[in-house]
Amino acid sequence: MSANPVIVWFRNDLRLHDHPALTAAVKSGTPLVLVYILDDDAAGHWKLGGASRWWLANSLDALAKDIEHRGGRLLLRRGETSNQLQRLAEETHASAIYFTRGYEPSAVALESRLHSAFAKTQVALKRYGGRLIREPEELRTAAGKPFQVYSPFWRAFTSDLLVAKELSAPRRLVPPAEAVASEKLTDWNLLPSKPDWSSGLADTWVPGEEGARSRLKTFAAGALATYAQSRDRPDQCGTSRLSPHLAFGEISPAACWRAAVHAQHEKELGEKSVETFMRELVWREFSYSLLFHLPEMPEKALRTEFSAFPWRNSAADLKAWRRGETGYPIVDAGMRELWSTGYMHNRVRMIVASFLTKHLLLHWTEGEACFWDTLVDADLANNSASWQWVAGCGADAAPYFRIFNPILQGQKFDPEGKYVSKWVPELARLPASELHSPWAASVSALQRADVKLGKTYPEPIVDHQIARERALKIYQNLPRSTS
Repeated sequence: MSANPVIVWFRNDLRLHDHPALTAAVKSGTPLVLVYILDDDAAGHWKLGGASRWWLANSLDALAKDIEHRGGRLLLRRGETSNQLQRLAEETHASAIYFTRGYEPSAVALESRLHSAFAKTQVALKRYGGRLIREPEELRTAAGKPFQVYSPFWRAFTSDLLVAKELSAPRRLVPPAEAVASEKLTDWNLLPSKPDWSSGLADTWVPGEEGARSRLKTFAAGALATYAQSRDRPDQCGTSRLSPHLAFGEISPAACWRAAVHAQHEKELGEKSVETFMRELVWREFSYSLLFHLPEMPEKALRTEFSAFPWRNSAADLKAWRRGETGYPIVDAGMRELWSTGYMHNRVRMIVASFLTKHLLLHWTEGEACFWDTLVDADLANNSASWQWVAGCGADAAPYFRIFNPILQGQKFDPEGKYVSKWVPELARLPASELHSPWAASVSALQRADVKLGKTYPEPIVDHQIARERALKIYQNLPRSTS
């Protein structure tokens, strides 16, 4: 075995299975310097939010233990990534740095700086895929341009798809002979304190690769069979809940795809549910392709006509929305689920996003920033693409006239009121027929449920029909662009 080790730089790929860079490094036959670098400055405005930092702390702890079990050690460094990698390469006399590529604007810029920094050294940079099933450069329209519409992207993505076989986790990870300095995870203060608001997160999630693989196994054996029907029901356990594990790379999207294909063959599942789940995986890939080719997406509307959109500025409305005090039960339930668990059901995400941007006419970036700080699955590509989709200003956006009716959405997707009753308990005693529009409930029903509108539960901050007509008028008057 060569005396010169190689560095494996972990990023959003906190796993040992299905890790092309790690597998290649192990095959090199040299000792491995395994490192994670906390570099808040690299991401600029998009440094990790509070919920993501909680997840990262637990995920790194799980990864470190898994590596230690295999004989290795996970080093922790904090600071500017290029400087830290150069210092580590000098300290260990490393011959190469293996890493998984990134697609966010800050990640692309960082990789460019790394190539410049190491160009005149003897340290080789070896970059691998693994965060996506297909790289953004692979798929182009007939005109040779990146896709900006999902349906043709899906067709191109699946037309000649070959998903690689799983790469096993290394059985043994050999560290360098000499110890290398590492910071302590606890010194990073990633976990909240004074107050510690994370109890709901801890009760809901198991960060780390083991938790991710267990979650995928449970989903493939259960909810996948009815995914097409149940994924829109927040009152049921019908979604995969894999998004935070994917966001931190605790499991690969290829592993999710393979599991779905395997379950379909082994359990003879209906094609509709499996394809619906696959379409969600490909929406994630589409979002990353958009972000890679349109790096301005997190801050700037992709449709040029929205530069003149008359967004409102109301701190009071934004505060009510963020707190789950809008007076619309399904909206408030979603926001309260978010604050408690760091997660919100996907159907409800669309409802609350539509309410912010179309009922309240508040800028989509306000919602994007809120989700970034509070979601454990905060992901720049998914977050920005999805907010622009709902607001109508993104690539392949929802039609401008699609304005979710929060009353009908609640009645359709939470018909028994279980979801609302859980997260808005002050309304739990109202009958389901009146739960989603308590202001329309009879006086006797409100009295029996001990609901006092304006006191125990807020009056609606905006009238749905008036807000809908206001939004439609503004959207209809926007010039239509060809972008």
